[in-house]
Amino acid sequence: MNVIERGTGTPLVLLHGFGVDHRLLLPLDPVVEAAGGWRRLYLDLPGAGGTPVGDVASTQDVVAAVEAELDRRIGDEPFAVLGQSFGGMVARQVAHDRRQRVLGLATLAGVFVAEHARRTVPPATVLRTDPDALALAGGAASDYAEGAVVQSVAHARAFLAHVRPGLLAADQQALDRIAARYALDREPEDADPEPFTRPGLVLTARQDAVVGFEDAWARRAHYPRTTFAVLDAAGHDVQVEQPSLTAALVADWLARVRAEMG
Repeated sequence: MNVIERGTGTPLVLLHGFGVDHRLLLPLDPVVEAAGGWRRLYLDLPGAGGTPVGDVASTQDVVAAVEAELDRRIGDEPFAVLGQSFGGMVARQVAHDRRQRVLGLATLAGVFVAEHARRTVPPATVLRTDPDALALAGGAASDYAEGAVVQSVAHARAFLAHVRPGLLAADQQALDRIAARYALDREPEDADPEPFTRPGLVLTARQDAVVGFEDAWARRAHYPRTTFAVLDAAGHDVQVEQPSLTAALVADWLARVRAEMG
């Protein structure tokens, strides 16, 4: 598995969404670096970026591959985990499977209901268009516009640097195979119903037409030490559209995890 490692200290595992790669989460690196004492492991999930799919054929297989990689790299060491979108679903499963060693769990626009038809989502919305942003996106303008709630030159630049490369590098045939078995065998909160009491963050977006926010908030009783936030003027790429608020909330989460560690 292709893993980009930065820094030293307590392991922090970062898992990207479906059809992109680890570059999606690199904008968070300055925030984590400033927090100090975190060894960041940015994984390319099977079929994404530099990781071949191998025999992975379902989301449950992705979870198993991630857990095997963590066992090789960090052994029994405690760690925190952050996942975006599909990576959030994987992170939830990892956090419950490794509950005794997980220091904290964060999801950014995380998947909480696998089947799209069963998700509670708002209608697709564009709050502001920006011709300059679309011009900057060039040949990727349609991909950019498809997910942008508030178009801007800064957002388009971030899309080209952190989202677009992963889209181009993805193994589409592999992703189609995983998508056919996209759901976990059982939702981790149902399979392991004891409340998850480590510090957490569930960051959602008000205009996220992909996963919405209500399905995540429906799980709030299971996470009594978790900050739940829904940000306006953001869609599924909330960490790209609202970078300052995302940075502040991630920094707060890391501080709470560190305080809990003593």
